[in-house]
Amino acid sequence: MNRTLKMMLLVLFIGALLTAIILTFMSLGVFNIVPWLLVALLVAVPLLFKFSEKRHFAVWKDEYSVGVQSLDDDHRKLLNLINKLQTAVHYQTGDVFEKEALDEVIAYTKYHFEREEKLMEEAGYPDLDAHRKIHQRMIAKVDEFVKEYETKGHEVLEEVAAYLKDWLVDHINGTDQEYSALLQEKKVVA
Repeated sequence: MNRTLKMMLLVLFIGALLTAIILTFMSLGVFNIVPWLLVALLVAVPLLFKFSEKRHFAVWKDEYSVGVQSLDDDHRKLLNLINKLQTAVHYQTGDVFEKEALDEVIAYTKYHFEREEKLMEEAGYPDLDAHRKIHQRMIAKVDEFVKEYETKGHEVLEEVAAYLKDWLVDHINGTDQEYSALLQEKKVVA
């Protein structure tokens, strides 16, 4: 569901709820529980909406750490950039903001991959080629999304942002954890 329709439905629901509250207070009185339940629902709506929107955003967790400060900082920044893209997806930010957010997350991802691979190479990480291929496949997938974005526009961004968030969190928790011990052992820093 696109963001404009979602917001319109939310506004309509709140309006209908307000009308129902007024009418039930008028017909049933202030001592009846029904209008108060409707008031409680009205208070809960923004909280539920905020909670449902929050699931789209990524939050750094300490268990994501790979034990190398520069790479952890990169991962935090990537999550923040993905969240910026999520903001463009879910709120009326405009085409310029969308494009900048997308370009920024892609550029920083490429920069991070190069830095990560260089550190892995310096440490003598034995599965570097396989790790590089994973990065290359991800970049190829993102390049496909960018081409689709250039033709279809905003409607593609939600899929791109969700892919980036899920991919990054899975990659940090899986593949990146595999090099963590070696880089820490070799005291690799960037």
